[in-house]
Amino acid sequence: MAVPGDRPRHVADVARKLVPGRRARLVTGTVRAAAIRRRIPIPLRFGDGYSTVATVVSFTGLTDAQQHVALELGRPAAAGLPLVRLHSECLTGDVFGSQRCDCGPQLREAVERITRHGGYVLYLRQEGRGIGLYDKLDAYALQDRGLDTYDANLALGHRADERDYTSAAQMLHALGASRIELLSNNPDKGAQLGRLGITIARQVPTALHLTGTNAAYLATKARRGGHDLLSRSLERAAEPHRQPGPLGPAHVGTEGR
Repeated sequence: MAVPGDRPRHVADVARKLVPGRRARLVTGTVRAAAIRRRIPIPLRFGDGYSTVATVVSFTGLTDAQQHVALELGRPAAAGLPLVRLHSECLTGDVFGSQRCDCGPQLREAVERITRHGGYVLYLRQEGRGIGLYDKLDAYALQDRGLDTYDANLALGHRADERDYTSAAQMLHALGASRIELLSNNPDKGAQLGRLGITIARQVPTALHLTGTNAAYLATKARRGGHDLLSRSLERAAEPHRQPGPLGPAHVGTEGR
């Protein structure tokens, strides 16, 4: 069965020449003001039994008109510098517990750490690094044939990472959180927020959620995405889990968190 965007093996090399590295669009400038629309308390309970209460905040005036939300956790006002996680929506990982990525465990970790510290999880509707759910599933099919998570997006006609954090900056400004600690391994998140008027006082790394099925995906994020992970250790861990396919070694996973 043909997969949209399915191309010969050399597509990975071509894609790397056309779109060096993992660079997304350059985002800079002053952001238009957004406003808080509504605040609703919602009790949360995760599969491992951890529970907390989040105040879910919705917004008006977001530049991309998407229904992003902020989860206010703990006591941000008392924290001095709120701890903030920008979490891109991942239906397969966050809801269904997919083992192809580390998104679900990262969300679970962020909620507990931010509850203790005080701050926000910004839950952003950016499935598949911004390409959408169906194209993310098509990217999975290409990964199963040998492309890594970035080249699969490129083969489908997308950038390696299409996420734009302008709305996230608008949300933070509306929340009065223009100076934050950022919970992330992804340097692009801090770089974009910085260009949009958010001061990153400190970038706090997330834990490493390594499994047998996501090892190669995490190694790809470390090697090509510049994430602050232990690249050499991950590569050693990933090697036994690469399965040869018709296009070469397979790399699992698709979100670039």
